[in-house]
Amino acid sequence: MKKYTYSAKRSDNKENWYVIDAKDKILGRLASRVAYRIRGKNNPLFSPHVDTGDWVIIINADKIRMTGNKLDQKKYYRHSGYIGGLTTETAKELLTKKPEEVIKKAVRGMLPKNRLGRKLGKKLFVYAGDQHPHAAQKPDAIEI
Repeated sequence: MKKYTYSAKRSDNKENWYVIDAKDKILGRLASRVAYRIRGKNNPLFSPHVDTGDWVIIINADKIRMTGNKLDQKKYYRHSGYIGGLTTETAKELLTKKPEEVIKKAVRGMLPKNRLGRKLGKKLFVYAGDQHPHAAQKPDAIEI
């Protein structure tokens, strides 16, 4: 009798919705646990080439913490594509302008850099305040 390795299908996965409060959480630790859950590595059906992850909502993104001097020393770069078009921002500047982007960049940096990673990145919703418009999905609150 031959035994085959089970490969999960997208239809086998029961997707769940979770809401996480980021108040006073450290950015990197929160991002790694969220990426783990979005990727589906907590799921016994996990297959590296299939989306078996859950949907995650993060609230209170403006109250995230960073250790050490990262607020002043960590820089985010983007380029317009033109000569001399490099723009840099510190974490403190980005946190005051767009606090959601700090968490999104941290989590997406921990996801695969391919089609699957781009698809998984859409399963993350980040909000600066403590309200979110996803009450219809009935998300479970989890503590990280």
